[in-house]
Formats: sequence, structure tokens, C-alpha cells
Amino acid sequence: MHQVTMHSEVPPLLTAGTSTGDGALVAELLELRASNEQLSQALVSRSVIDQARGMAMVLAPCSGDRSWDLLVDVSQHSNVKLRDVAAALVATTKGQELPEALRREWRRALRRLHARERP
Repeated sequence: MHQVTMHSEVPPLLTAGTSTGDGALVAELLELRASNEQLSQALVSRSVIDQARGMAMVLAPCSGDRSWDLLVDVSQHSNVKLRDVAAALVATTKGQELPEALRREWRRALRRLHARERP
């Protein structure tokens, strides 16, 4: 994974003898690098979340919207970030067990989902 370069980590050649205009360019460069890193992380997180939504659609079974609701429900009730809930669920396909707290919230979220769908 890439690391965000902080202003204090900018190589001396970029900061030595820079004018005010050059300093603004360095600041903009650092801001663009940070934005690029955030977007890269968002793309990776999105992929894992989409995989988890697909798994939820099969496991529940439910629609894509409902699978999103399930993941959000588990995330909120377990106080775990959505991307981490998704990653834990996807990791079960590689033999890892879902942590007990998430497993418990998953069961509760399924009960709440089915209770809302009853006439």
C-alpha cells in the first residue's frame, strides 16, 4: 500500500531555496498526492464492499439495496467501519472466521431485515 508523503518528508531538493510560488507548488503537489492516495484507498474499499454485498445477497437472500442495508446495520451496531465489516465477511471465503461480535450483529441484522419485510 502507498504511503502519503507529509510536508516534513518532502526531499530537501524540493524545498531548498524555494520561492513563495515554489512553496505553493510543493503544497499543491502534496495535496494532490494525498487526494490520490485517498481515491486509491476508496477504490480498494469499494471493491471489497461490493464483494460483501454480493455475498449478503446470496446469504440473506435479498436485493442489492437490502444487502447494503444489512452491511450498514452490522457496521453501525458493532461500531466497526463498513469497509472493515465487508473485509471480514469477504475473508470468510479464504477460511477466516467472522469475528464473534460481527457474527452476532449479522444474525441480529438478519432478524431485523426479515421483521421489516413481514406484512
